[in-house]
Amino acid sequence: MAAAQKTQQQVIGVFDSGLGGLTVLRSLIEAFPKESFVYLGDTARLPYGSKSPQTIRRYAEQILNFLEAQYHLKSRVIACNTASTQMRESEWKGVPLFNVIDPGVQAALQTTQTGRIGVMGTKATIASRAYQDRLLKVNPELQVLGVACPLLVPLAEEG
Repeated sequence: MAAAQKTQQQVIGVFDSGLGGLTVLRSLIEAFPKESFVYLGDTARLPYGSKSPQTIRRYAEQILNFLEAQYHLKSRVIACNTASTQMRESEWKGVPLFNVIDPGVQAALQTTQTGRIGVMGTKATIASRAYQDRLLKVNPELQVLGVACPLLVPLAEEG
């Protein structure tokens, strides 16, 4: 069997643990209409939120390596909050790597009028304290409450 040939067109690779990241993809398409994108939803191993940090990291690395092998990537976007907590690099093998934590933090900071911010996420996202710590690093005066919501992913995946 012949190996699949890697596409020569540069694309932006986007992945999530499922289909919820399609909202991130839609925003990227609107912001960068001349770019080409490829999306991978890892529905076979969904949900990530109940898995260990090591397993989440391993899954994310496998997906990044797969996308690299199949496509000529100009950048990568982790559209999964849980995977973003374990892949905090700004580059992966010399290609820019973006996650959803920093934009989420910025949105929360711009939205709060009281200095109190609630973070809902999977068990793994909340346990990582990625959002809470980043928010408090920007503004130590904030009151940040993280709450694990185990049904969050199934609700998002079902629309």
